[in-house]
Parts: sequence; C-alpha cells; structure tokens
Amino acid sequence: MTTNTLPASASLFPLGWPAISLAAAHAQLTGPGERFEIEEVTVRGVKIRNWKNQPRTMRELFLTMRTHGEREFLVYEDDRVTYEAFARAVLKFAEELQIQGVRKGDRVAIAMRNLPEWPVAFFAAGICGAIITPLNAWWTGPELEYGLKNSGTIVAIVDGERYERIAEHLPNCPDLARVYVVREPDEISHPMVRHLEDVLRVPNDWHKLPVGTMPNVQLEPDDDATIFYTSGTTGKPKGALGTHRNLLTNIGTAGLVQSRLLLRRGEPVPPISPDDPQKIGLLVVPLFHVTGCSASMVPTAFYGNKMVLMRKWDAEKAMELIQREKVTSAGGVPTIAWQLIEHPARANYDLSSLETVSYGGAPSAPELVRRIVEVFPQAKPGNGWGMTETSASFCGNFGEDYINRPDSCGPASPVCAVKIMSVDGIRELPIGEVGELWAFGPQIIKGYWNNPEATAQTFIDGWVKTGDLARVDEEGFVFIVDRAKDILIRGGENIYCIQVESVLYDHPAVMDAAIVGIPHRTLGEEPGAVVHLKPGTQVTEDELRAFVATKLAAFQVPVKIKFWPEPLPRNPAGKILKKEMRAVFAEKP
Repeated sequence: MTTNTLPASASLFPLGWPAISLAAAHAQLTGPGERFEIEEVTVRGVKIRNWKNQPRTMRELFLTMRTHGEREFLVYEDDRVTYEAFARAVLKFAEELQIQGVRKGDRVAIAMRNLPEWPVAFFAAGICGAIITPLNAWWTGPELEYGLKNSGTIVAIVDGERYERIAEHLPNCPDLARVYVVREPDEISHPMVRHLEDVLRVPNDWHKLPVGTMPNVQLEPDDDATIFYTSGTTGKPKGALGTHRNLLTNIGTAGLVQSRLLLRRGEPVPPISPDDPQKIGLLVVPLFHVTGCSASMVPTAFYGNKMVLMRKWDAEKAMELIQREKVTSAGGVPTIAWQLIEHPARANYDLSSLETVSYGGAPSAPELVRRIVEVFPQAKPGNGWGMTETSASFCGNFGEDYINRPDSCGPASPVCAVKIMSVDGIRELPIGEVGELWAFGPQIIKGYWNNPEATAQTFIDGWVKTGDLARVDEEGFVFIVDRAKDILIRGGENIYCIQVESVLYDHPAVMDAAIVGIPHRTLGEEPGAVVHLKPGTQVTEDELRAFVATKLAAFQVPVKIKFWPEPLPRNPAGKILKKEMRAVFAEKP
C-alpha cells in the first residue's frame, strides 16, 4: 500500500484502510448479477468490456429518465423544469426536427450557453437518430462557420448571442436549412430562422405541452451519436465522432467510483431506491464539452438527480446557489474549487450540503486536496482524467483513495485498460516508468469526422494515443506527468511543467500557476512562470523562485515569474491557454 501523503488527514481514514484491494473491489462490483456487471462484446472487430446494465442508446436513456416523473431535473435562474416537463419538450422538438426533414445520421448542431433548452435539443436530436454536434459557445463567427460546414449540419439551435455571430456566415453554410434561436427578444426576418419559443414555449410552461410520441427510429449502441470538437490547440479543431455506447459508458463509470469507495472503506453498497434523496449538482462547465455533457448531464439524467445551471461562472453567485438549492456536488475544474475555498465571503454562506467537491479536465496540485479536506470536512474530494477522445470519464479518484494519492487521477474504470508506451509507440513500459498513456475501452470514439489521416495517427486497434505522459503504480493508479508536447528541454534536461506547477501551488500565496518555455539561444528554452495570487496575499518574484529552489533542482527553477491579475485564461476543458502565457514573455520590457 502506498504511504499516506497527508499525515494531517490520517484521522479521515477508517481503521484498516483499505478494507480490500482495488482488484477485489472491482471484482465484487462487476460480477454476474451485480449492478455494474461487465460483459464482453465485439465492436468494429475488437473485443471490449462493456457495462451490461446501462442503457444501450439515447432512446433507452430517455425512457429511463422519464420514469423520474415530477422530480426536478433542471434549475436555471427562475426556470424550474421537472423530468416529465422536460420529456414533453424533448418529444415536441423531436417532432419538429422530423418535420424539418432530420433523419438518422443527419447532423444537428447546438451552440448556446448552459440553458435548459440545450439538453432539450440534445435529447431531441438523439432520439431522432441524428448526430448531435455541440459547438463551442466561445467560438467566433468564423469558427462557428467552420464547425457548421465541417460537420455538414442541416439544423442548428443557437441562443441570441451565437446567432449574432453566425448571421453573416449563414450563406457560407450550404447544408444548413434551418436555425432555431432561443432567448432572442428581437424579431428575426431571415427565412431560415425561427424562434424556438414558437415551438416549445418557455421552460416554465413545458409541463403544458402535449404528451407526444417517440420517433419511430431504430437505434443501435454503435450507431453514430455525437461530434464533439477538440480544443484545437494545434491546427483546426477535429470532430470527435462518438457512438451511443461511447456516450452512455459514463453512467456506469460515474456510479462505480462511489460504490468502490464504500467497499474500500469496509462498508456495504446500498441498493438504489426511488426514495433515495436526490443528489443536486451545480454545473459550471460548458455542456458543449464532454465533461459537462457526457460526464455530468448523462449520469444526472439516468439517476434522476438535479442539475443547477449558471449563466456564467461567478464564485459568490455559485455559493448563493449552493445554499439556496442545497447543492450536494460542485467543482468542474481545479480553479473553480480554489475560488470557492479562497473566496473572502465564503463564511457568509451555508455550504454544508456539499458532499463532494470534484474536478477534472486539468492537472491539480496535491495542496488542493488538503484544502478541500480542511475547508469542507463533510465533503469528499474527487478527481478524474479523460479527454474528448475517451468520451469524458476514464480514470477516477475519490475520497480516501484521493487523499492517499493526491497526485493521481485514479485507476482506470474496470471496463477500461491503460498501458504506458515508449514515446515512439514501439514498446510497452513497466510499472513506474514514464511514457505516453494509451487508453482502451467502450468509450473510445470511432475516430475523427472526415479525417482518416488524423484517425490513423491517433487510434490503433481500439487504443487511443492520448499524448499525455504518465506512469502507473503497482495497484493501477495513474499519475499524469505532463502533456508530451508541453515538456520543456533545457540544455538536454527534461522539465515536467506539472511538477514545477505543483511546487508553486504549495506556496500559500499562489492560486493559479503555469509553466511555459522561454526561448534561449544556447539552452533551447528555459522555464518561465505565470502566477495568479490569492486575494490579500503578496509575494515577490525572488521569494517565489527561492521557494521553488528549496524543493527542485536548479535547472527546474523558473528564470522569470510574471504576475497575472486574474485567474489564468483557460479553454472550455479547463486547460490553461499556454500560448497566451508564452506571449507574456515575448513582450518587450
């Protein structure tokens, strides 16, 4: 067993922790007749392990979620929507899509903020058999045009802000036949455009819609279901083509992590009952990203839980919502957890309903685990790893397992497999060695939309080459070391950015940190740091450099440190935009 790295939190561990090994816990949870039973299936000629009892398609998920009836599903500002009201809106819009000629395999795009209409469009398109294409709501007009044209979208659902961006680009999208605009008070005279409220009414009136009927469309688990665009850090974004199986694998993965923790604690796993208290999640990451959609919305819908939406992230507004709605889970990306912990007004709000504070999408420092345990003693910390190509959740670390290994993203889900390969992809490396992480399982996407070259480079016999450098310990816990492309090489010495960033996070004044390369004529590059400080704290560049020097070798110490007045800019996946950070050091003094 790995030694507990948080001695101050040792009292949190049950006597005899862990009660059983990871392998024994997985075997007990996934055996015949169990809730998380695993079966073997063949997909595109490759044998994989699959959750036997999860919904097979979005149609089956929709029918399951409708059984939750009058439980609330969505809360957004003054809108409150029950599962039955939501189901009526979905069926009504599915009927509308079919009237517009949407057939199985057609692309239906969604580009809007996290609004109640977003999941309606998602499920309506899904039960019609369309390939749902969420577009990045942060994109500019030309970028949205690229997504619409690249996917061959025939129907788009957008909010007023996104419509303003794409209006002048509509003539450049030859496949696009209809655009539905939501929450736009002004009239739009364009013949292609219709207000969504003319079809659905407003969310608080969805319960008045007729019951509706299911589209008569045959769906199979390995039918195409979604195109999520990658963040496009190099070149144009690629469309990740996923299936119904890929999307729905998150249901079993999400449920198993918490059940596994109970067994590791030596506690029984209770059966699911419709009378169980409803879990309430505060969703602050975008639904157009797999973390918000696949890892959050899909399991929420299946288990009958509630999702509280925010128009945009604001830490104090989030605390108001946690108090008002009795939110049980919050997080998203590490910077959000930090802002909740460090906010000067935190003591003004009752946050005792929180049961979990979890995040993924970006590396987090072990210090964050310590702070969650300290500030929210009633809540369990959680972390995970996944990517667009793995349809979100792949590894998960939770509760005492996370406290025990605060620098790990957890083991792979039991339907999945990982291996560490040499960077040239030729040989598999032994336990403990650092190499490129390869991932395999039922949530690995089919490939990239209309991009066979990139597909062939990234996917090999069902495995995806992640581009992350990692190691795996003897029990199967995965430790992400860095992005392969983000390693700095200073005079022949490798510098792992995450390692230096973690040391910076250990400093009591640092809230956000990024290490980037500064070009150097003879060494090639040197490490530079961009840092955002916690409110009310002060530290000088020399003091920070001296702090790092006490923990790391001299060649790893940042040669320059720049202070950023706000949290560092991130993409929707929570990854720091290091290109912008590099530009800071390119500026002339």
